[in-house]
Amino acid sequence: MEQILILDFGSQYTQLIARRLRGLRVYCEILPFRTPVEEILSRSPKGIILSGGPSSVCDAGAPVPDPAVLSLGIPVLGICYGMQLIAREMGGRVHKALKREYGLSKLKVRGTSVLFRGVPKNLDVWMSHGDEVKAAPYGFRVTAGTHDVPIAAMECVDRGLYSVQFHPEVQHTASGARILENFARRVCGCKERWTPASFLAGTVAGIKKRVGKEAVICALSGGVDSSVAAVLAHRAVGRKLHCIFVDTGLLRIGDRERMTEIFRKKFRFNLKIVDASKLFLGRLRGVVSPERKRKIIGRTFIEVFESEAKKLKGAGFLVQGTLYPDVIESVSVKGPSAVIKSHHNVGGLPKKMGFGLVEPLRFLFKDEARELGRSLGIPEAILMQHPFPGPGLAIRVLGCVTGERLAVLGKADLILREEILAFGWYPKIWQAFCVLLPVRTVGVMGDERSYENVIAVRCVGSTDGMTADWSRLPYELMRRVSARIVGEVRGVNRVVYDITSKPPATIEWE
Repeated sequence: MEQILILDFGSQYTQLIARRLRGLRVYCEILPFRTPVEEILSRSPKGIILSGGPSSVCDAGAPVPDPAVLSLGIPVLGICYGMQLIAREMGGRVHKALKREYGLSKLKVRGTSVLFRGVPKNLDVWMSHGDEVKAAPYGFRVTAGTHDVPIAAMECVDRGLYSVQFHPEVQHTASGARILENFARRVCGCKERWTPASFLAGTVAGIKKRVGKEAVICALSGGVDSSVAAVLAHRAVGRKLHCIFVDTGLLRIGDRERMTEIFRKKFRFNLKIVDASKLFLGRLRGVVSPERKRKIIGRTFIEVFESEAKKLKGAGFLVQGTLYPDVIESVSVKGPSAVIKSHHNVGGLPKKMGFGLVEPLRFLFKDEARELGRSLGIPEAILMQHPFPGPGLAIRVLGCVTGERLAVLGKADLILREEILAFGWYPKIWQAFCVLLPVRTVGVMGDERSYENVIAVRCVGSTDGMTADWSRLPYELMRRVSARIVGEVRGVNRVVYDITSKPPATIEWE
């Protein structure tokens, strides 16, 4: 398969480079910057991209790739830090910039360059750098500049080395996708138009070969990732796939029924539904701390799943819906980051279980997994559903989790989903949910004083969940949601709307 390799130097935008290329139907993978040249050559890449990064090439100990990368005869595109690295390694001069550039700059293209073919001579580009190339290496031609940075792009066609100081992968850069496409198609010669569905046959064959005659198990949550992975595995091994759905008692209304309708009836899975709701609620009794909730739910989930998995004789493999961002993060060059809260996905199962892992989605992003799911016939209701945290409603019931409080929240949540669907707003929202607050307020219901619960409604727009902004819902939709929740959910007399972005808030309240 034709591919371009991206060597990651720690840029916050590295995944965006891959997303942009995948969107152009060019297959690519991200590797750590220190990947040995032997491994790079074993993949027969059509091109290599050096990402940006937070380091300065002027500092001692700055990250550098295998020295042979720039002399393999394979086209290389350096972006930001990657450009400065090429300049320094090839004999140019890089200095600390007198005026650092962050944000939009006006780029002026000079002469002709295959990298800028079809791109306007003047365009807005996104800059984020503190160093700059002061002198291009011998044999390089400067192809673009800005008012503050005369050398904002340069190339040596004979050596197949190209570089830009700006970030073509971000949306703020005009014609950024065209620049990346020019590198992939015109410089590297990539002709294949890769799609997630294009590797379907090969993936199915690979699973068959690896699994052989052994049975396969899958922790099926009904979310996008586990659903696509399970259907793909089922295509490969059929009835040898055994799916386990753990009902924690923390699900939304209709989740369990949907599992039966879609996976048992439509896809004819071997699906075992384990009702462990009493166990989970018992262990959560009196627990208020969000972190303790997550850890208790995570440990209990693993315990229940392990117990059920041991009952399946001859099972040697475990299917997981691991996506490419998870793989990238596991080999990231970035330093340690602060723990804001434990990860939502409580279904990460320990290696000590002794199963071989089958991760058919490990090279796909979320949107690509959805595209693959469509080719497998998975309903849109599954593929386009809003994210739902592994701990379920437990982290949307602030304070103690009880069956009574879960019932109140579940009914309010169902009303919210029904109304945003009826108004056609479901596809416009990244995530929509209700939160039951641990406070009560005074109200007047039926000419009598009430002292009941408060429901907070949270609807946000996002592309990746890393940042988010609150959704500007139509007033009539908000009115309908509020009126129905107060009128139909016994024990609630007030509804409020969360208008906080991420950051400073997180999407979930706990």
